Amino acid sequence: MGGKDTSGIGSHRWARKPATHSASGARRRRRSSAPSKPPAEPLRPPPLPTPAAAAAASPPPGLLSSLLTPAPVMPFPLETRLPAMKFGGQIVYCRTASEVEGATAELLDQIGASKNTGHVSLGFDIEWRPVFRRGESPRKAAVMQICMDNTRCYVMHIFHSGIPPILKSLLEDNSSVKVGIAIANDARKISNDYNVCVRPVEDLSGLANLKLGGPPRKWSLCSLTEMVTCKKLEKPSKIRMGNWEADILSREKLEYAATDAFASWYLYEVLKGFPDANAETDEAAKANGIS
Repeated sequence: MGGKDTSGIGSHRWARKPATHSASGARRRRRSSAPSKPPAEPLRPPPLPTPAAAAAASPPPGLLSSLLTPAPVMPFPLETRLPAMKFGGQIVYCRTASEVEGATAELLDQIGASKNTGHVSLGFDIEWRPVFRRGESPRKAAVMQICMDNTRCYVMHIFHSGIPPILKSLLEDNSSVKVGIAIANDARKISNDYNVCVRPVEDLSGLANLKLGGPPRKWSLCSLTEMVTCKKLEKPSKIRMGNWEADILSREKLEYAATDAFASWYLYEVLKGFPDANAETDEAAKANGIS
């Protein structure tokens, strides 16, 4: 067993192995000397279409209502596969009265320039520091965010700046509609906290029910964003329930606030481009000869 093989067969096989090994080694060397492929580009979600393009791509009559019917149970939550909704424009952070005045002047200029195109909408939202003790009075609204397009969003730290007269004038001006989810509640809080009347306002949940049809439901900003854009609006508790009265807001808080206001503006613009759900039903009935 441990002696040398003298049959000739073993030595013959042994003689062939180095050749095989050499050839495979040569192939490995040739492969290793070949230029390596550049790393693949990471997959990125496509950008959001413009509101007009999104509205133009609305489903045919009757399909919007069918989209609201319960879906079959998925093996894992659908939201885990959705890309995140992010505001990709410039965030203008204002924490002093003079900075808020300058930002408001810019907004008024943009509103004036946009009046010729018809309605002017402002995505509107506010944030305040939560309370955790029973019986403790609610804190004042600390942050106000306003967005009217996809290029710039204004995050105003009104806890420090207050609401200067020029911002009060903008909020009470009828030339722009302020839009958001449960926006009447936000307007009421601003009235209680700062004695400013935010008007006119339009709630996105009611608009969504009018445009999408199906059983009326109480939409959240997250659920409506997923329905209309197939993107997820992230709401981390550590940011949402954080200290909005801080001396300076973190980058994460600024992005969170800007994205909320942008989502409200974008959803409003898309939904306004949809026909009313009842009009779709009537047109479908007429097409089928049903009066």
